[in-house]
Amino acid sequence: MNVTLKQVRAFVAVVQANSFAEAANTIHLSQPALSSAIKVLETTIGGQLLVRTTRTFALTPEGESFYPVALRLLADWDGALDNLHNRFALREGKISIAAMPSFAGNQLPIAIRHFKNSYPAVKITLNDVIAEEVVAMVRSGRVELGISFDHRDNEAGDSDDLIFTPLFEDRFVAVLPAGHPLLKNKQVSARKLLESDFITLQAPSRVRQLITKELSGEGLSLSPAFETHQLTTIGRMVTNGLGVSVVPSLCEQQMNELGAHCLPLVKPSIRQMVGLITNRRYPLSAACQAMSTTLLETFTGGIR
Repeated sequence: MNVTLKQVRAFVAVVQANSFAEAANTIHLSQPALSSAIKVLETTIGGQLLVRTTRTFALTPEGESFYPVALRLLADWDGALDNLHNRFALREGKISIAAMPSFAGNQLPIAIRHFKNSYPAVKITLNDVIAEEVVAMVRSGRVELGISFDHRDNEAGDSDDLIFTPLFEDRFVAVLPAGHPLLKNKQVSARKLLESDFITLQAPSRVRQLITKELSGEGLSLSPAFETHQLTTIGRMVTNGLGVSVVPSLCEQQMNELGAHCLPLVKPSIRQMVGLITNRRYPLSAACQAMSTTLLETFTGGIR
């Protein structure tokens, strides 16, 4: 059964205007076109909705029954179109993002503030999860957008569905407690750092993997004195003199606020790209495209 919105709209207009002439003007149709639309509608559904006389008309019982249904259909349709228009115009909508904690807790709020200044009605759900979970959530479609380290050198061919768009390169830093002898230097080597108790994230953290890999390249092995799940915990443990650590420079401000001190790390210099992760199988919403643009504009020049 092929009933069109044009036919339903013609029927409702006639009932509301109580006149074919006024109804035709209301929906911008000629009277013959209006009459034809209603006639086709009645033919399609198999019976009359309106009984016409020379000057007036009356609803049949079936017409009386159909009229409120037709009103709801048009209201739902018009509402759906308004909703789509508002979403494309970013007057409403929602975004779900996953970001690794080092970025989510330090840099992402800057971009969110910029985004909300332009699009205050868009709602944002932020999933603060480890780098591996960021990739998993984007791959499964649970979030539209992820922000994490470049995962591509850490995965096999099933990463082909994921698109990595670089934002900036992060350089890891050494974290030391106040009064540590190495703070007299402008930079610190990993070999010197490992002479102190070392605190790190637990495996399979991407940060832990990067540190272990780069130290191995210098002939150094990692034997942590303490392991934890949270970078914040590392900062607090270092501040309390329990050891030293290496973290992404994304966390440098956070480490300083916790009372620890950061120095550039050399031999090795650990660097890793941070970027946007999207899934080519799931097109981005207009709101998420705008967020991606905001992130690129905010961080392509690096972090401050």
